[in-house]
Amino acid sequence: MPEIIRTILQFSLQFAAILFAISVHESAHAWTADRLGDPTARLQGRVSLNPIPHIDPIGTLLFPLMLIIINLSTGGFTPIFGWAKPVMVNSYNLRRPRHDHMLISASGPLANLVTAAFIIMVFLLVKNTPLFNVTPLILLLLYTIMINVYLAIFNLLPIHPLDGSGIVEGLLKGEALYNYTRLRPYSLIILMIILFSGLLGAIARPVLGVIFSILGLR
Repeated sequence: MPEIIRTILQFSLQFAAILFAISVHESAHAWTADRLGDPTARLQGRVSLNPIPHIDPIGTLLFPLMLIIINLSTGGFTPIFGWAKPVMVNSYNLRRPRHDHMLISASGPLANLVTAAFIIMVFLLVKNTPLFNVTPLILLLLYTIMINVYLAIFNLLPIHPLDGSGIVEGLLKGEALYNYTRLRPYSLIILMIILFSGLLGAIARPVLGVIFSILGLR
């Protein structure tokens, strides 16, 4: 396969995988909010795997595309992730706002992990079939697994406005919650340190190592 065709293929498959992972993540938030009594996101069309209602120009397009280009130019695999438009939740519609916000926050990363687990099973099913020789299919499965895992781990970081902070705020009370929320003004700085120090990759690599072992790729 010519190098330019290989590059275009990898670029397209990685971008398709990030769009799918983000759509799974956001639709899970919207679906959970709807089940807990708030139809706001559902009425906005956010309970959908169609990426269009979820797209944020920077987080869904520019940032992931930049990471993909870095990967293709270096030959490595920088963690690929991004973000979408926030799912709007009207707390007045929730029966137990504090508890329900925690569940809504957790649903996105959980959906990504469930998706990764499902794709792992699909990979194992096709591994001993002729489909395993279809390179684009295998690459798409691998990219989808890795990106869903990275997206889940990234969003579980307990830093505002990531989902991990919503989970932590639902668990803490009193002075502990107050002290935790005081960290919000420094959230952007903390996130930048994590992203540019390689810490996210360091957290995710052992998880992916286990997954690759299950897939028989190590």
